[in-house]
Amino acid sequence: MFGTTKDIYVATRKKHDLLFNTYVMRPLAAVFVALLARTSATPNQVTLFCLVVFVGGVSVLVGVPTPMGAVAAVAVLELSYCFDCVDGMLARHKKIASKTGHYFDFFTDELKATLLAAALAVRLFRTGGLGVDGATWPAGSSGFLLAGVAGTLVVASAISLTTFVRRPEVSGRESTVEAFYETVDEAKPKSLVGRVAGLAMTFLRFLNHYPSHIWLFALLGRLDVFFWMYVALNALYLARGWLGLFVRFGLRRE
Repeated sequence: MFGTTKDIYVATRKKHDLLFNTYVMRPLAAVFVALLARTSATPNQVTLFCLVVFVGGVSVLVGVPTPMGAVAAVAVLELSYCFDCVDGMLARHKKIASKTGHYFDFFTDELKATLLAAALAVRLFRTGGLGVDGATWPAGSSGFLLAGVAGTLVVASAISLTTFVRRPEVSGRESTVEAFYETVDEAKPKSLVGRVAGLAMTFLRFLNHYPSHIWLFALLGRLDVFFWMYVALNALYLARGWLGLFVRFGLRRE
């Protein structure tokens, strides 16, 4: 069993991945892939299961506004993310990766990202916490509800931006089935400026990758800090993306 799991991990992991995925989530996911590979379960069914588990996690996040409730909720969210790794790895293991499966997975990820922002805001409305002005907002503060509306809008807009710029008509690159098998190598920047910029973007992607560290904020009882960071990072990405779109569509003749 261990040998099979190790082989699956090596064969189905992504070439360019976050450290948390490489050393924590994908080894765990490989165990589930080894078990599911013996069944008729499909990657799309795993994606749906992942979404259901995530909804359960955010329900606990909102419904149990205690420190232990936060830890339990995040544990469920991490389980959901583990299965988010399983679906792609299972598809690659069974050699059935597809564009539609990839797009379906991204669609459910969109739902989860917006749900997380909304659920955190409602939880903070119930518990109170650090406000955007640096002061402590009490439980029942309408500021968190307003922040939840704004934050959910920011996250949803950032996701819509990603969907738009990835379209082949905009990017000029058609996604191929081979790409979902991770067979294409990334070209690494050679200049010093390019490498520094690449490291900065890698760090920002890590910060915005909530499964990598939301558990730490939950253990420290600072999901309020995580909420503001999560919204701010998405707002930064949105501003950067719109700047590029403004230059391309507003200043150039295209």
